Amino acid sequence: TMPFGQVVLGPPDPANEELPYECAINITELVVLEEIMGELGLGPNGAMVYCLEYLEKNVDWLEEKLAVHQDKYVLFDLPGQVELYTHHNSLHTVVDRLTHAKGLDYRLTAVHLVDSYYCSDPGNFIAA
Repeated sequence: TMPFGQVVLGPPDPANEELPYECAINITELVVLEEIMGELGLGPNGAMVYCLEYLEKNVDWLEEKLAVHQDKYVLFDLPGQVELYTHHNSLHTVVDRLTHAKGLDYRLTAVHLVDSYYCSDPGNFIAA
């Protein structure tokens, strides 16, 4: 069967430590933002870029984790810092691999969550 999923971006919250749900797959099993910040002396945004690059280099880890959930609808919950995705290619590379790699062939859609305040004014919406 063809796996389906959704990539959710936002709202901005660097390193949300307390999720309101249990993750079937959690990137903190691979790399931990706070540890990267401490070990490399990076701020939250720099550490998130590092974590995305680390995931890109270790995408086989994600593929192995996803193999167990092939029959499930998968939700990829990502931080809302759009610059991580518009100015950097790591997530694009990971998504490309998930959607084109032999044996994976995920069908994904993207959702960008924005606070309703930012939708009330065109300038605020573009800034969001």
